[in-house]
Formats: sequence, structure tokens, C-alpha cells
Amino acid sequence: MKKVLLFTFTLLTIFSFKLEDTRTTIFLCGDSTMADKAANAAPETGWGMVLPEFFTNEIKIENHAVNGRSTKSFINEGRWKTVIDKVKKGDWVLIQFGHNDQKVNDTTRSAPSQTLYKQNLTRFVNETRAKGGNPVLITPVMRRKFDEGGKFVDQHQDYPDVVKALAKELKVPMIDLHQKSQKVIEQHGVAGSKKLFLHYPKNVYARYKDGASDDTHFSRYGAEVMASLVCEDMASLGLQLKSFFKKSVYPTKFVYELPKVSTPVFKKDTFNIVNFGAVADGQTLNTKAINKAIVTCSEAGGGTVIVPSGVWLTGSIVMKSNVNLHLRKGALIQFSNRFEDFDLIRTTYEGLTAARCQAPVYGIDLENVAITGFGVLDGAGDAWRPVKRSKMTQGAWEKLIASGGLLSPDKNNWYPSQKSYLGSTVQLPGVLKDGKEVKDFEYIKDFLRPNMLSLTRCSNVLLEGITFQNSPAWCLHPLLCDNITLKGVKAKNPWYAQNGDGIDLESCKNALIEDCTFDVGDDGICIKSGRDEEGRKRGVPTENVLINNCFVYHAHGGFVIGSEMSGGVKNMFVNNCTFMGTDIGLRFKSARGRGGVVENIYISDIGMTNIPGEAILFDMYYAAKDPVPVYGEKTDIPEIKFEPVGAGTPLFKDFYMKNIVCRGAEKALFIRGLPEMPIKNVWLEDAILESDKGMICTEAENINLKNVSILSKDATTIQIQNGQQITLDNIQYKGASTDLLLKITGERNKSVRLVNTDTKQAKKDVELGEKVPSSVLLKK
Repeated sequence: MKKVLLFTFTLLTIFSFKLEDTRTTIFLCGDSTMADKAANAAPETGWGMVLPEFFTNEIKIENHAVNGRSTKSFINEGRWKTVIDKVKKGDWVLIQFGHNDQKVNDTTRSAPSQTLYKQNLTRFVNETRAKGGNPVLITPVMRRKFDEGGKFVDQHQDYPDVVKALAKELKVPMIDLHQKSQKVIEQHGVAGSKKLFLHYPKNVYARYKDGASDDTHFSRYGAEVMASLVCEDMASLGLQLKSFFKKSVYPTKFVYELPKVSTPVFKKDTFNIVNFGAVADGQTLNTKAINKAIVTCSEAGGGTVIVPSGVWLTGSIVMKSNVNLHLRKGALIQFSNRFEDFDLIRTTYEGLTAARCQAPVYGIDLENVAITGFGVLDGAGDAWRPVKRSKMTQGAWEKLIASGGLLSPDKNNWYPSQKSYLGSTVQLPGVLKDGKEVKDFEYIKDFLRPNMLSLTRCSNVLLEGITFQNSPAWCLHPLLCDNITLKGVKAKNPWYAQNGDGIDLESCKNALIEDCTFDVGDDGICIKSGRDEEGRKRGVPTENVLINNCFVYHAHGGFVIGSEMSGGVKNMFVNNCTFMGTDIGLRFKSARGRGGVVENIYISDIGMTNIPGEAILFDMYYAAKDPVPVYGEKTDIPEIKFEPVGAGTPLFKDFYMKNIVCRGAEKALFIRGLPEMPIKNVWLEDAILESDKGMICTEAENINLKNVSILSKDATTIQIQNGQQITLDNIQYKGASTDLLLKITGERNKSVRLVNTDTKQAKKDVELGEKVPSSVLLKK
């Protein structure tokens, strides 16, 4: 029995030893802005609660921060002793106090900045170092306060300066969250910065039944932003901690660097449209009833407007702030097919100020707005759209003609009305310039078809679970909006729908598009920022966009940037999307005259199948034609000539693409820049592209392919014309059926590297044009 007990004890000892956590630990010491919160404190979030999400499991994080603590109370309550007793060699201690030390009337917490506060911080640093740990001082995070003129007000007296001076004196790393948080708050603005903190109306959260107006403590969104700032400084300071940052799925990017998006919340109050006179008979025009319910809801402080099951005929729905329009299962909002039910208004189209018919769903200058639920919104687009004969079968074309409308003189285009046809004959129809007013375009009103959902200058937008279909023009069009979330949305248009884009994000900031499906007549997921000079004058890029887990069926392009990108596009993150039958997969297009910079585009884990055009396309010669020509249509490539670089010269640079698979395309990869402005800095890694034709690269610089299979039927796999710093590393191809692996032509080639590639499988490995010296090519 003793032997059994001894054996058991030995096993337990060994087992306990193995369970001992020897990982490096980060200890967080501070106040409520850093602290963990109880579940019933939602939505209050300390930035320390978010921090572990940005680190791998190779490091342990213990949050010892507590609400209301100063350096003095943290010591007197024994909390510092608990921390320092656990610190071992190599651990890190992050120290942030100051909010409560300055409370002179509270003797349990008051610690004057130049004396006790400084002494306590010095103690924290010295005792951490004595244990072999690494102290990091953090300045207090800003409270949100603006004066009457909108100027930010710092409330922290000299406490941040003490931290800075002490860090310099003791040679300890310092994260200046004070300065960084002020910058972020100011960037968000007086109104926008509220979403960083706890600002909510009554009856939203259980803890805040009477509402909240707290400028000290963070919302989940605010905590995410602050935790990211902490990581940003860790990286810039070169702290060893950065080796534990969690990598994102995107090349070169960590999780903390990804965009953060705030989502709206609403009061629990509900307003049923039936109580405002709406009738679900498919005949009664419910425009007034629905809009009255929305206005009443908004004026009552917000809530949810309920659309029950049924068919609800309506004209334009005008959204208001703090309103969630919720469609229950079985609800169909059917927009009218009568042009007179939609007023002609001043708005924008393709980046230009223009007269257009008011959108079926319309909103401008709103805060906290949503359309959610399980229903369908149908835009009656067939009543508005012209149709090309080339996009219809003969039987469908004859049926369309028989329905009414009229044909163009060449009989190749159908128009739903005389006004619609007249609009097609006008130069710049609807564009408000040269003294033109909205009323001047009444004679072509039917041609000025609206986008289905048009939200302009709105903040905190949520579209979730809803199906938008049959739009007159673009389906979803947020313009100059920030913090936009689409979850589980479906956008559906007939494949022949002209300008029938799925979503066009234009000059928007901070967006999440997740678990959505697009099956449309033009580009699926499209990023824009205005057109030509007007877009450059506006100067608002679309930036900080996450696109995850989306499916695109028929569309001109799966994920698209341009061609109206004159205000710029940056920081796009696209992951785990599938394109099936889209004309082009990844489509980046522009033209001379657009101007604008497209940069920092990160794409990973993309699957494609049955792509009639290019799997991946970069083209600076966009000609506003369908990407896949009609049978017999000529598609001559324009002659490439130099032009002077100016404001209208577009620039594409810094594209990172990884894990791309395409089963079936007309071309694998097409890159065509301008002689005066090549496409720059493109990385494609770990890709399998099956296609009829291989890679064509013209006027490009610093193009890098690594571990890429180009499985093309063409006799020549890769063609490069006027390429500089081109690296082809470990390229797989069809082998013996390949006549020529690489062809280089043009007068302006420089440094083309073909490395780690078995060139012997091809009948001929390389062919150089007459004006290409052999020194251009390096083979290894």
C-alpha cells in the first residue's frame, strides 16, 4: 500500500510540474480604463480586456487593473504585492495610472504628481527590475472633452509629463497613450468620438436604463482602438513583446493592425408600421405610413420599426437617425414601378453632382441606422433599366419588346419609356454643371434611375440578414459614410442589369462586409472614391475595409477597385471569398484622367471557378466596356504612348495577395500600367491559376510571384513587356506542352529574375525581343 501511495504521489508531483505554466507573462497594472469588467457592466470594456486578442498563446496576460485605483490605493490594498510576488525573470509589467491619483479630495487615492505619484511609479519600476522583469510605463489615456469651439481639452494636468520624465530618467520604455488617444479622439471629431466611449440613449443596456454619457470609460470599439495603439507603440519601440503579436491571415499584417468597426445599438422600443396605417395587400401605396413610423421612432429617441410578414408596396423610404428598420420573416417591401412615386433630387452619380431620382431607400446625415431581419426589398428595377439586345436570348428579347417601351434607332437597345430613351441621347445626363438645375432634367427623368439604397454622410450603419434585389441601378451605395457593417446580406440582380452593381463603397471609412452573397449584373463588391477632377477635389479615400467570407456569383468582377477611384483607396483586407462565374475575379481598373492612389491592398484565400475573363487584372486602360466582349466584338489594345504625369495620373501600388486558386479563366494574370506610371509593388504568393492564357505583364515595376502555378493552354506561359524588377520564383507550368516559358519584349526592361524554376520542361525557356539585352534576365 505504501508503494502504491508513493507511486501515486510521484505521479502527481510529475503531473503538477508539467502543468506549471512557464510562459512569459504580461502583468497589467492600472485603473478602470485598462481593467477587466464584469458581464453586467456591458458594454463598458477596458483596453486590457482586448489586448490578449492581439497576442499568441505563447505569452500569458494577467490583468490586475481595477476600477477606481490610483498608484496609492493599488499599493495600500496589496494589489501591487500580489503582482510583484508573481513576477519572474523575463516577465513584463505594464503600468498605467493617473486618472485617480489626481483626486485631491479622496485621501485613499490622492497621489500628488511630483511627489507620491512619482515615488510610486519609481517603486513599481525598481521592484520589477529587481525580480528580473521588464517594466513599461504608460501615460494616462485621455478623457473625451471639447470646449464650446470644438477644441480638445486635456484634463490630466502634469501627470503625463511626470511619466515621460520618469521614463527618461530611469531609462524605461514608455507608451504615450495620452498623446495617441488625443489624436484618435480628435480624428473622430466631437460627435464621432462618442462611439469610443459610453454614449447611449435610455433603454438600450440593462446597466444604463436611463442612458449613458460617460467620457472616461470605453465602449468595445474604443477599447479595441486603444489596445491597438498600445501594440503600435510596442512595435515602434522595438520591444521584444512584438515577437508574440498574433499574425493575421494577410501577408505582413498583425491582427492589431486590422481595421476596427463600430456598430450601432438601438433602444428596445418598437413601432409597427401597421399601427401607422400600412396595409399588406400589394396594392396600397404605404409610403406615408412607413415614413411616419420611421419619423415617430426617431423623434422618440430611436428604436426598431417593425415590418411584419406580407407584401408592402411603397415609394421611397427615408431613413432617420437611431432607427432600425426590421423586416420579419416573410416580409417583402416591394418598391413601386411608377416613376412618379420617386422625386427627382440633387445627389451624386459616379462621383459627380447630379440630378437623380430619389433612391428607394434614402438617408443623409444620419447617426445609427440599420436595416435588419429576414425579409426582401425589391427595387422594381425592370421598370427602370434599359437592356442591351446582346444580353438577351431571342425569345426573351421579343417578349421584352412586346411589353412596351421603345427601341433605339439601331434596334440594339430597349428603353422602358420615351424619357428614358431621350436620356441616352444627352451628353452628361443629369450632371449639375454650367448652371443646370434639377428641374432642367425633368424631361429625361425616367433615364435618371436611382441606386436602390443610398446613404450619404451616415455614421454607424448596419445591414444584416436582408435581401436587396432588382435594383434600378447600383444596389447598395454608401457614400461618405463611416463605420458600416454588412452581415449576411444578399444582393441580387439579373445578369443583364446595366450598372447593376452589388455594393459600391464610395469615399467611406471603416467597413466590414461579412458572410454576404452577391449575384448581380455589374461589379459585385466594388470600391470607389469619386471620378476624375470632382473626385480629386473631394479628396476622401475609401479606407480601412474588411471583407470576409463572401460569395460572388455572376458579376463583372468579384472584388473590384475603380474605375472611379480618384479620391484614393487604401487599407483593403479581403479574405476567404469565392467567385463563381464572375467575368473577372480580382479586378483593379483605372484610366488616365482619374488620378488618385490605390495602395495597401491585402488579399488572401480566394477561390475562383469558371472565370470568362482574367482571374486577376490590373488595368490602367479601362474603357467602360464589358470586361468580356460580346462574340465578334473587336477589343484592340490601345497604343501605349507616354504622356506627362499630372493630377490625372492614377497610381496602383502595394498589393499583397496570397493563397489564390482559380479553376478555369481566360487569362491567369493581366497587368497593364502606363508608360509614365507603371503598376508598382505587387506580391502574389502560393497561387494555382488554371487558364487558357497565362500571364501578361506590361509597364510594371517590382512584381513578385512566388510558388505560383500558371497552368495555361497557351503556347507561351509568361509575357513581359517593359517590366522592371520582376521576380518569378518557383513557377510551375504545364511542362512539355509549353512551347515557351518566358518572353520578354520592349525597350525599357530591367532586372527580370527567373529563379528556383525548372525551365527544362518547356520546349524553350526564354525568348528575348530584339531590343532586350541578355543582361536584363537573371536565371538561377
